[in-house]
Amino acid sequence: MRDVLHFLLGDEPRHLRHVSPTLTVLEYLRTVERLCGTKEGCAEGDCGACTVVLGEAANGHMRYRAVNACILFVPSLDNTQLLTVEHLQGADGSQHPVQRAMVEQHASQCGFCTPGFAMSLFAMHHAAEAADRTAVNDALAGNLCRCTGYRPIVDAALAVNRGQPADRFSAAGSETAARLTALDTAGTLALHHGGQTWIAPRSVAELAEVLQEHPDAVLLAGGTDVGLWVTKQHRVLETIVTLDAVRDMAAIEEVDGVLRIGAAAVYENALAFLGAHWPDFCILVRRLGSRQIRNRGTIGGNIGNASPIGDTPPALIALDATVVLRRGTVERVLPVAEFFLGYRRTALLRSEFIARIDVPLPQPGKQFRCYKVAKRFDQDISAVCAAFNIELVDGRVRDIRIGFGGMAATPVRVAPVEQALIGEAWTETNVVAAMDGLDAALTPISDMRASAWYRRVVARNLLFKFFLETAAPASRTRLESAA
Repeated sequence: MRDVLHFLLGDEPRHLRHVSPTLTVLEYLRTVERLCGTKEGCAEGDCGACTVVLGEAANGHMRYRAVNACILFVPSLDNTQLLTVEHLQGADGSQHPVQRAMVEQHASQCGFCTPGFAMSLFAMHHAAEAADRTAVNDALAGNLCRCTGYRPIVDAALAVNRGQPADRFSAAGSETAARLTALDTAGTLALHHGGQTWIAPRSVAELAEVLQEHPDAVLLAGGTDVGLWVTKQHRVLETIVTLDAVRDMAAIEEVDGVLRIGAAAVYENALAFLGAHWPDFCILVRRLGSRQIRNRGTIGGNIGNASPIGDTPPALIALDATVVLRRGTVERVLPVAEFFLGYRRTALLRSEFIARIDVPLPQPGKQFRCYKVAKRFDQDISAVCAAFNIELVDGRVRDIRIGFGGMAATPVRVAPVEQALIGEAWTETNVVAAMDGLDAALTPISDMRASAWYRRVVARNLLFKFFLETAAPASRTRLESAA
């Protein structure tokens, strides 16, 4: 065990011992380091004004990713490099290529959001992404401009992303990676401050032991939900056990016809796998949060927080996914559909945790679709989320699975409607009858996102949309095909 966290702030090492486990990186930067370029806009990871970049050593090189400082806790900086807008300029005061592009394209208006945009562009620059508007829009979706000056900002992004990065950070990449590797003492980080405790186990086995010792601890994955407990609800979290250092739980691999997603794997790392097998699932994950959120948030966390409006559970239910749960040395497997017991209640036993999610790879003849209906296209909470997975043989339904979110106290599998369709012809008449069955099977509520009536109508129409997409050429019904 060690009681000091180590990281690089720019090029300078930091060794912190007496720090609150729930001090946000934004608060630390502004009040301790006096680096005030990073701004607070929403304190919930939506607006991007607080965007900073985290660098991690990977195979002797540096990988840089944009994250929201407002909901990221300082202990999560362990063994990383933290970069803010103040670190972009050279020692001689020269502008970074990203800064120069924003100046030349007149991309700064009032300046409040500008540092966040600059850091998102810096991360995109170092990802060496193609300079097209689709990539730019995805990279900047988590940054809001209050002056509505998006066009010149996009122009700056297009101007600066023209191949491999060429700046002092890329030149020093190997050296920085070596410095971070040297900082990693391999000991388990355990911080204690003001009655709060932060523990970062480094393996699944150690995690299981720690949770048995601290059964009431908050288990933290990306913190994109738990961070709001602190910034919005002002909750005091006494003991936090984080997955930050449990590297084996961050793995994603295909094994024996199954996609295994570690509970600590972040959304962004899962996109390529999901897109290869289920393009709709990939689109859904892109829509549920900005790149800053996807760089920290996890599918395991989306399941574990048991929100009835979580976006991934309906898709996982339709795909017949299972969760592997562990308690001590004992593992058990449970279908995702059976994991949710009630509003914010799950089947997890005391000291038990989600180790990974297993998703069967698609078989020939299966057709999968999922849909998210919200007030905004990007980064909004669903009013209704629906997923369908069907196998048709000679025009009849051999098998179908239906998952819904936002329609009950939990994400649900609509088994009665499935059973009514199995064995029947996949026709408009039978689908309309199944739409009536949804009315009996689902009991939505009215809230600020949508009325119960609206949710019922949308749920019915999404089933019919799925029918149209699987009974007619996709180009007739899917907007994505024209993108």
